Amino acid sequence: MKQLMKFDINGEIYEDEIDTRRTLLEALRENFGLMGTKKGCNEGECGACTVLLDGKPVASCLVLAGEAQGKTIETVEGLSQDGELHPLQQAFIEHGSFQCGFCTPGMLMAAKGLLNENREPSEQDVRRAIAGNLCRCTGYNKIVEAILDASKRLT
Repeated sequence: MKQLMKFDINGEIYEDEIDTRRTLLEALRENFGLMGTKKGCNEGECGACTVLLDGKPVASCLVLAGEAQGKTIETVEGLSQDGELHPLQQAFIEHGSFQCGFCTPGMLMAAKGLLNENREPSEQDVRRAIAGNLCRCTGYNKIVEAILDASKRLT
């Protein structure tokens, strides 16, 4: 059954008729063309689909689209503003924190969720925040370094 749903995504209003069984991940990608959020395991285990829901990281593959109505949704597409990379994105580039890039959107959003709450995280805080995000390419040291560097740029 489809229902008219309205979302606040990256500060813009999106509206469409969406099957009530569709996940937020599916709605973002298939209804609204926001392809930055990746579909990995589809079980909430890999972190590739991480978005911020009211500022908190969630696995969008585990959230029904209808549950996200009335909440603020942030995706990786919303990180850069006015053509300027977010400090997290810039730090990931400078630290070589990605290779294939599949995990990068989820890592960035998990990191942004952390930095929303804690502008001066410790290395342990960062590792805990990204613990639900899997990377098969770089290992995690460069990713952690980039997040710590970005936190300094935001303070």
